[in-house]
Amino acid sequence: MNDPVAKHLAVLARLPDSARIVAGERLEAFAKAAPDADVLLVGAVPRELVEAVWAQSPKIRWVHTLSAGLDTLLFPALVESPIPLTNSRGVFARSLGEFAIAGMLWFAKDLRRMARQQSEARWEKFTMQELSGRMFGVVGHGSIGRAAASLATEFGMNVIGIGRKHTREELEEVLTTADYLLVAAPLTNETKGMIGEKELKLLKPGAVLINLGRGPVVVEEALIRALSEGWIRGAVLDVYDVEPLPAGHPFYKLENVLLSPHCADNTYTWMEEAMELFLQNYARFAAGDPLKNVVDKRVGY
Repeated sequence: MNDPVAKHLAVLARLPDSARIVAGERLEAFAKAAPDADVLLVGAVPRELVEAVWAQSPKIRWVHTLSAGLDTLLFPALVESPIPLTNSRGVFARSLGEFAIAGMLWFAKDLRRMARQQSEARWEKFTMQELSGRMFGVVGHGSIGRAAASLATEFGMNVIGIGRKHTREELEEVLTTADYLLVAAPLTNETKGMIGEKELKLLKPGAVLINLGRGPVVVEEALIRALSEGWIRGAVLDVYDVEPLPAGHPFYKLENVLLSPHCADNTYTWMEEAMELFLQNYARFAAGDPLKNVVDKRVGY
């Protein structure tokens, strides 16, 4: 399910001649094909469309989504079914890892001040920090967290983190020791609001929070207070509660925030890589081999 004229769909021509391909963004496009379809490829379409096509596709044996996050896709019938769901986990890790480093350098080197002084033709030396020796905390040991941690170690940073299974004490250890905290957890019932006022107040006053997972994992109202009142040094954000971020939102006015319009993983090659992953998985599906990136639908990732 995708825009039928999207360029990235051209690679589907590499599928076996026996594969019948139907693409569209409206339910009518799938009326004839849905009853016999055995694979559902989900692109940038509303969950309601996926759910409607699913209801008309009793022979589906595999669902694949071109995204990594599942919070906007999962619906009860899909979750309850035994049909495997795979995603594009890993495709976005490299670019998001790089963005985490860019965000840390933004604050360590005070690039906002540098750009401001340049625009004002003002020559004023100031002291910069190094990333080397700093503590990089990671909440979420998925592909994004691992990619960012790997790059951070190349800069001489120390890394501490937690994954899905952790204790409150382990989370607090990450929060209290991190100079830069990467939040890269998926959005689930367990992670929603995971970083709230109590957690933000455990961070060092000089700490920088980086959210590259999902907006609601961090309590936005609490983060605004933390940034406005100086509980922490700053934040680097790629995801938000509401997207696009509404005009007049407090984040736009805060000098200690670096905002990305949810495009830190929007590289020139991500779609090609996502489609290549699908083709690899299709070959596995056709051969009866185990699929890559099978997710736990009940857990949410």
